[in-house]
Amino acid sequence: MDASAAQPGVAGFIARLPRHVMRLPILFYRYTLSSFMGRQCRYLPTCSEYAEEAVMRHGALAGSVMATARICRCNPWGGHGYDPVPSCLPAEARWYRFWRYGVWRMPKGPGEEG
Repeated sequence: MDASAAQPGVAGFIARLPRHVMRLPILFYRYTLSSFMGRQCRYLPTCSEYAEEAVMRHGALAGSVMATARICRCNPWGGHGYDPVPSCLPAEARWYRFWRYGVWRMPKGPGEEG
C-alpha cells in the first residue's frame, strides 16, 4: 500500500495533491483533444488511461516518466497490444535517476528476433 494513502486527513491530502494535479491535463486531453486526434491507440489500455493509472498508482514523478515512455513507444515503428502499468517500481530507479522509471522500448516477445 502507498504511504500517502495510509496518512489520514490533511497530511494525506497534501501528499496526494501532486498526483491529482498531474491528472488534470490527462483528463483534459482525454475529453477534449483526443476526439480531434482520433481515438486510435496501438495499446490497451490507451495512452491516456495508462498515464492516469501510472500517476495515481506510482506518484507524479514516476507516473509521468512512465507515461512519457509509453507515449514515446506509441509510434508506427513501436509495439502494440496489451501493455499494463507495472504493479511495482523498478528496483534500480531513484528520484535522481528518474528515467529508469520508464520502459522506453517494448520488450521482445517469445519467438521474436532481434
